[in-house]
Amino acid sequence: MNYQQLTEPQRYQISALLELNTSVRKIAETVKCHRATVYRERARHSIDGCYCGTRAHSLAQEKRKSARKYRITPDRIDLICWLLSNDWSPEQISNVLTCCNEPVSHEWIYQYVADDKRNKGKLYKHLRQGRKRYRKGKRTKGPAIKNAVSIDERPAIVDTRERFGDWEIDTVLGKHGTGAIVTILERKSRLYLAMKVDSKSAEDVTRATIALLMPYKEHVHTITADNGREFANHEEIAKVLDAKVYFAHPYSSWERGANENANGLLRQYVPKGTDLRLVNNELVALALSRINYRPKKCLGFKQPAKVFEEMRLAA
Repeated sequence: MNYQQLTEPQRYQISALLELNTSVRKIAETVKCHRATVYRERARHSIDGCYCGTRAHSLAQEKRKSARKYRITPDRIDLICWLLSNDWSPEQISNVLTCCNEPVSHEWIYQYVADDKRNKGKLYKHLRQGRKRYRKGKRTKGPAIKNAVSIDERPAIVDTRERFGDWEIDTVLGKHGTGAIVTILERKSRLYLAMKVDSKSAEDVTRATIALLMPYKEHVHTITADNGREFANHEEIAKVLDAKVYFAHPYSSWERGANENANGLLRQYVPKGTDLRLVNNELVALALSRINYRPKKCLGFKQPAKVFEEMRLAA
């Protein structure tokens, strides 16, 4: 359904119906627009929670006049293309440019990418596509890890993300038998670390974990892992790093959601089924650089690497 600007009479109708506590669905039917338009109109033009048709139309007109002052210049398009090529999302680009007084909507960027694709361009390849799907159903439990401490015993402050120095760990696999990538993420700053290992063995994963976190040892309070056998040496990791290791519930990946999401970003560079023997450290470093220096919405569109450094120096 194409989005159309509301007229002044339509805004008067919305105002009157809202005063009568009419449902959004009914308002949309009466005004003859999509209900999303009503939600958007109310969110954009209400003041202190109150929607007035006359005032709303005046605000809308002012915004349209203001928008005409801005044009997407060739220089700005070049910058947008460069940021896209560095795997920034349209929303990230829109927020940063708008903050720099060079406004552009993420919808415009998506449309530009679509037009570029129709013209045989390759910008669309830098957009994150697809979502991880989880199969429902029972699975056979693997053997328990010795002396594993449940996430239920993890300090409550970890859930709040108020403390700096709580980490999530996982492994990313390629083609069977070609190795793995150990990935670790700091929950508050969202800094993402990764290291390629020859195998998914507990020994290789333990060595990589210690190597990745040792430079930040004083900022490692807890590590949350899944129930994979590669984390069987968790007691050694805890001892060397002077930290506590906790295990999420089986098949509960959302309990390490930030790390799972970052692994999805890594898949842009190391797709499923990749022969990891052909993946060099330079590619892993490139992926980390792009992931850690892209602004994140959950950080107020700040970059994880910079947020981590600020927190590290302030700790």
